[in-house]
Amino acid sequence: MNPLGKLFLKGLIVVLPIVLTISLVWWLILSAETKFGGYLHGLLPSGWYIPGMGLVVAVVFTIFIGMLSHWLIFQKIFGLGDRLIKKVPLVKSIYSALRDFASYFNPGEERKLGRVVAVKLPGQQFQLIGFVTQEKLVYSQLEKLAGEASEHLVAVYLPMSYQIGGYTLYLPESALTALDLSIEEALKLTLTGGAGISTAENNKK
Repeated sequence: MNPLGKLFLKGLIVVLPIVLTISLVWWLILSAETKFGGYLHGLLPSGWYIPGMGLVVAVVFTIFIGMLSHWLIFQKIFGLGDRLIKKVPLVKSIYSALRDFASYFNPGEERKLGRVVAVKLPGQQFQLIGFVTQEKLVYSQLEKLAGEASEHLVAVYLPMSYQIGGYTLYLPESALTALDLSIEEALKLTLTGGAGISTAENNKK
């Protein structure tokens, strides 16, 4: 590749994430303003609507939903809707991927994911990065499973690259090796398939 082409690619690497991020944020703002603004146009008296009110209502509505999610009755309602969506073919795959990705931004998600470990399956040479989600199995069926095992079992979530899915395995501690990685570092490594780790970052390690 000629020097001009290399410079173009380097510039593209810098510009593309910025442009896509700004475009996504701008699309969300316009969508919220258009959707909620349309409702306000129909509800408010003529001349009362001010551009931007739709966005404000969207933000308030989102905060309100977040407040409702703390109440047990609404948790059950949201859970029911979640289960119904996951029964629809194709839609469930898209929804689950987006929901799992969004959950990584949950302020309490680091606590839920738990410690970072390397998983080595019996008879295999490769290793996978996982997150311990349960140190102690709590469901009766899983307690029976743990009772049949010779070792204490823990639940380990194994995300797939680019968040196209994932698995939860119930493994003995002997199959796990603790990794000196933060939740953020491990997620970056697994979700991007290692492509998100630059040469400079690897040299630091």
